[in-house]
Amino acid sequence: MNTSSHATAQARTSRRHFLQTSAAALLGAPFVTSGLRAASPNGKLRHAAFGASGMSYADISSLAKHPKWELVAVCDVDTSKFDRIKKEFPNARLYQDWRELLAKEDGQIDSVNVSVPDHMHGPMILPCIAKGLHVYGQKPLTQNLHECRLVTEQARAKGIMTQMGIQVSSGFTERLAVQMIQDGAIGKVKEVHTFSNKKWGDMAPVPPNADPIPEGFDWDKWLGVAADRPFIKGYYHPGNWRKRRDFGTGTLGDMGCHMFSGWYRALNLTMPLSVTSTGTPPPNATNWATDGKVEYVYPGTDFTADKTVKVTWYDGDQMPPTEVQQAIEGKWPGQGSIYIGTDGVLLSAHGSTPTLHAKEKFKGYKYPRLEPRDHWGEFVDCAIAGGSKKPSANFDYSGPMTEAVLLGCLASIFPNKTLEWDAASQTFKNSPEATAFVKRSYRAGWELPA
Repeated sequence: MNTSSHATAQARTSRRHFLQTSAAALLGAPFVTSGLRAASPNGKLRHAAFGASGMSYADISSLAKHPKWELVAVCDVDTSKFDRIKKEFPNARLYQDWRELLAKEDGQIDSVNVSVPDHMHGPMILPCIAKGLHVYGQKPLTQNLHECRLVTEQARAKGIMTQMGIQVSSGFTERLAVQMIQDGAIGKVKEVHTFSNKKWGDMAPVPPNADPIPEGFDWDKWLGVAADRPFIKGYYHPGNWRKRRDFGTGTLGDMGCHMFSGWYRALNLTMPLSVTSTGTPPPNATNWATDGKVEYVYPGTDFTADKTVKVTWYDGDQMPPTEVQQAIEGKWPGQGSIYIGTDGVLLSAHGSTPTLHAKEKFKGYKYPRLEPRDHWGEFVDCAIAGGSKKPSANFDYSGPMTEAVLLGCLASIFPNKTLEWDAASQTFKNSPEATAFVKRSYRAGWELPA
């Protein structure tokens, strides 16, 4: 067997494994596991939020629309963020340390949302899984590949309900694009171009100053697993941590989980065979770069034209080739995906109704009809009901997809080198240097639990 044939065979075996585990999770018998919480005495899902503001507050507000959900506790390292929680949820108990919340609320909560900076997703989610709590985890699921695999596998083993915060995957527009692709509207897909004009990067060195830590803000707990360093006002907290390699995942980690979700589901993809970063410049020692470009090669599926399919990511000022831009016949959207098919082109602009091109060819096309779906409500419903039905962005789906996103982030550290990925072992076949970045270093006292 030649090298390419062997790689293809391995990929198909890996794909079968992932599809089998996902199918088992989706179609298995109702869950009966000692790790799961007993039903709430009042019939409601008793919930704790990790994070009191920003995306966590948005998640809390959306979950609160469900009549069988109640907020029991909230933690945030910045106590100045509690005012709105106190006003709108006066009965919620407040903590500055998430570990204290888990200890003191043991037996009093059924679910959590983890909506904090990326570097603490995995370290917070894993203890919640161990306690049998249902988890709504913000994107990206974790900040590194090793934690992502742990979270996916342990959630599956525990039988909890999970959902990643890619709410667009429940939205009408993305689901419509998925349905159109799978219905064969543009034939078999030859390639995909996916993009975001955001610029979560910074090539400047870390400022040398150290600023006073604001009152009520626990800098040590905010750092968590990351190495100790001075507080610099506005540089890490709030907001700009996405640009920093120890804390965020750049534009690809921020928006990739949204953009990847449509084509990942539409094409029924699993793990990429290889990943190559050609963006310029690459990240520096401490910060992610802007203007990224990453090429993925995936095993083909029933929805692709060939035995493999290439997906290319662009961010910042990077753009697809001119002929791809011209194929959509109109104003260029800031974010979205373009599917090039054997019988046409589909543009799925982020948050907009997908369009078919050439427009003249598809005149009179009748869009599929879809029922509405509530991303947060679906999580609550599944957590309350138990059984075999799982939320649509459960970790068996969103975990492997997040791994692909994180592979692109890692590849950017090794520009212009095609990294051959062995998904089963989480190693790069041709780069021990890149494999070293699959896991992160943990500050003493903040290591992951055994």
